[in-house]
Amino acid sequence: MGDLQRILELVSEMRRRLIRIALVLGPIFGFLITFQLRLTEWTAFGRAWPIVYPYPNLFDNITAQTFRALEALMLPPGVQVLNIGVGDAVVAQVEIGALLTLVLGMPWLVHEAGAFLMPALRHNERELIKRVGIPATILFAVGFLIGLFFITPLTFRFLFLYVSAMGLLPVIGAQDFIAFTLLYSLAFGIVFELPVFVYTLTRLGIVKAASWRKHWRGAIIGSLVFGMLITPDNSGVTMILIATPMIGLYFAGVLFASRWESGKARRMGPLAVA
Repeated sequence: MGDLQRILELVSEMRRRLIRIALVLGPIFGFLITFQLRLTEWTAFGRAWPIVYPYPNLFDNITAQTFRALEALMLPPGVQVLNIGVGDAVVAQVEIGALLTLVLGMPWLVHEAGAFLMPALRHNERELIKRVGIPATILFAVGFLIGLFFITPLTFRFLFLYVSAMGLLPVIGAQDFIAFTLLYSLAFGIVFELPVFVYTLTRLGIVKAASWRKHWRGAIIGSLVFGMLITPDNSGVTMILIATPMIGLYFAGVLFASRWESGKARRMGPLAVA
């Protein structure tokens, strides 16, 4: 009966945390799909100051503005985005809105997830999460921004060179465009978490640094498989562009894990002798 009571308390606490998350992320998502951002100027102190303000607009909303900005940033000149399916435009706005909601609400999401998990963690695990939390967030942001502003546009330009060489029309469906852009950019954010993952497992004593070094061939194969699964196209080019930095980041994580393990051995040496 005691175990059942603990499970029910755990489920109740999870439900409470999910409701708190929904109460924050829901209004953000609703705002993104029902308002647009307008630019105006306010004159003061002898100069004009740009001001951005929200204005209700169900169709030309923030997600639609973001779509047009991504189209201008990602695609080479002359490429046309087509609405192939009847509901592709709606789905594209929902996907963009979900991503922006996740990004804007990430601090609250992390707070609620940490508050739910902390009671079940030991003291050293709590300290480790606090220590790697900021680096993990920074690495994810760096990876996502690199994927969004550099790698994804470069990939589109490279792939459309083949389209031009074959004399095909440079067009892409709206749904394919958004799926490729979001998945590819998020993939780079996830890939940049790999050093933190390797280092954390070593710090917790789950995987030794020597084991990471021993299985480096499997890590390379796993990187290629991950690149194949996470990218929405079958060209193979995007798989290589994902797998290459992933392999480098794996070895970076192994380096940090090995340095920490060596430092721990030096610190424990005098204690063992004593």
